[in-house]
Amino acid sequence: VIACSNKKRGLGDSKYNERREECETALAEIQKEMPIQTLGDLTEEQFEQVKSAIKDDVRRKRAKHAVYENQRTIKAVKALQENNIELFGQLMNASHVSLRDDYEVTGKELDTLVEQAWKVDGVIGSRMTGAGFGGCTVSIVKDEAVDAFIAQVGKAYKDKIGYAADFYVVEIGSGPCHL
Repeated sequence: VIACSNKKRGLGDSKYNERREECETALAEIQKEMPIQTLGDLTEEQFEQVKSAIKDDVRRKRAKHAVYENQRTIKAVKALQENNIELFGQLMNASHVSLRDDYEVTGKELDTLVEQAWKVDGVIGSRMTGAGFGGCTVSIVKDEAVDAFIAQVGKAYKDKIGYAADFYVVEIGSGPCHL
């Protein structure tokens, strides 16, 4: 289920660029200690060993998100290949927590949608999608829980935020392929 927060866009573009610049600076600091090309070259363990090279706490959080999110993505691909949708959902949830706490791109609207989704029986995973600062969430919801999901999350969102979210029920596809 895609949930659209209906939040009007604000300073998202400048904040998005700010996050990118923070990661680039963190990368340059790490490169003084370790020969890497991108933050994605690091494992979680390597990041923990070299993170003290990043002199600013905020940049360290941004870089941590980039490294750990890359590792979560690798684990998510494996989980899908093994048909382990429960693990995939846990990785989605962990991704949102990192986007909220380390990358700081979620906001009260997206956090409300995701946190309310986590409370609904039949939700396998939920996280924001896109650049953040408004926009949408994506939740994997068991078929039999979709109606309850929309009702519960929709009510809680309107009660807390003051206006309604829109919900779109979609099917998971096989992804891009050659015709």
